[in-house]
Amino acid sequence: MDPSKQSPSSLSRRGLIQGTLAGTALAPLLGAATASDAAGKAEGEGSAVRGGFSQDDILIRLHSPAVADPVKLLFVADTHLFRDDDRGAPYREFSGRMAKGYNQTKHFRTQNTTNPEACFEETLETAKSAGVDAVVLAGDIVSFPSEAAIEWVMARLEQTGVPWLYTAGNHDWHYEGMEGSSAELRSAWIEKRLLPLYEKRDPMMSALEVAGVKVLVIDNSTYEILPEQLEFFRQQAASGQPMVLCVHIPLYAPGRPVGFGCGHPDWGEAADKNFAIERRPKWRERHTDTTMEFHREVFAAPNLLGVFAGHTHRLSLDVLNGIPQVVAGANATGAHLLVEVLPMSVAG
Repeated sequence: MDPSKQSPSSLSRRGLIQGTLAGTALAPLLGAATASDAAGKAEGEGSAVRGGFSQDDILIRLHSPAVADPVKLLFVADTHLFRDDDRGAPYREFSGRMAKGYNQTKHFRTQNTTNPEACFEETLETAKSAGVDAVVLAGDIVSFPSEAAIEWVMARLEQTGVPWLYTAGNHDWHYEGMEGSSAELRSAWIEKRLLPLYEKRDPMMSALEVAGVKVLVIDNSTYEILPEQLEFFRQQAASGQPMVLCVHIPLYAPGRPVGFGCGHPDWGEAADKNFAIERRPKWRERHTDTTMEFHREVFAAPNLLGVFAGHTHRLSLDVLNGIPQVVAGANATGAHLLVEVLPMSVAG
């Protein structure tokens, strides 16, 4: 999906209502046995972990009786940095379109002219001033895997002194028109360029525990989930600890278009509208069984407090089986999310 023509917007009343209703529409997707199991967990184990949530603009509060101390995260996606230098010259035929995509943007607050680098630096200043416990970088931080852009990002992250988790987006590893499958190109450019951003963590999946809350990042930048990623999620969920899940591409929610969500039942080759402009192979015929099972298990996990994603460049909310999924606006405009995980005794 190429969201370059979409602009970030505030969450509308209509969007909020659609998000709330989405939670009631998931049962047919899950199937009778899984839906029944999820309902039982929500009444039993889930009620001991999930205590509700609230959303005020970019501030998300997740309440949990299983949390003893507040946890504060800053969530960033879709900065689309385009910095390059002479080292990128051999790849200009593959980076040209995206190098011009976000040179100038409008700030999501002021609507004043700005640019992705200024917005990223402003966001990191917010991370410091807000005293966050960690920054989650959820993909498309760069528009293509330029050495200059990645070095620039690393230098600024290290200056903050704040821990971070990173997972790739579809643009982070994509040189348009380069030969190879999405999986092959992702693997190659993670190894050649993106590796420093992971700080020796597994690029496909990792977790950071903060005050008893597990922050998971899983790479779904090809729209698909690997068997080892599903197993990783199962192991993390089996701990029973409160969790938040961060991905680049949002997970399917009823009423959302095919390009919006990983796990959409209509996703596949016939629905792929952007392969030509992005100069990449078409999507596979349909989702793997693993991807669909991942979607089912995520929204049946009794200790999952919320899902956070990027990719669409638009702030949105859906609620499935009582679990909120919030998509952040594009950080190319300065947009981000502040996520607070709070004990039930802490007032908003």
